[in-house]
Amino acid sequence: MSNELESVFPHLTPLNHSITSPVSPDYNCIAWAAGETERWWWPVAGSFAYWPPTIPVQETLDAFIKAFGSIGFTPCGNANIEQGYEKIALYVDENGKPTHAARQLPNGRWTSKLGQSQDIEHELDGLTGAVYGVVAQVLKRPIDE
Repeated sequence: MSNELESVFPHLTPLNHSITSPVSPDYNCIAWAAGETERWWWPVAGSFAYWPPTIPVQETLDAFIKAFGSIGFTPCGNANIEQGYEKIALYVDENGKPTHAARQLPNGRWTSKLGQSQDIEHELDGLTGAVYGVVAQVLKRPIDE
């Protein structure tokens, strides 16, 4: 499966990513970044997907920032590892529409759920390109210790 990923995400190489879970349709990248594996997160009214109840049901970067804000994340200026915080990166397409979220791991690398496929560990720019676009915003929240 790794070669397939590398054909879809040209910045992935055998040396800069690894598959960390089997395929699962139970959750998506937004839920995974939020720390959930039991449901999908996406702003679709009347859908099977979860969206925080007070957040606008819109596929906008602002709505996604507010959705993660509902669980304690705030915008920050960089993706560097920061002691005492966990970080999330929000990706957008060329029109500014959110496409993906990745969560930073304690080792400074990132973890992503790829649609209904696997979770992977990767470098932040490993998923940039035609499918997910670019990182538009990084958010952080204190780690509960």
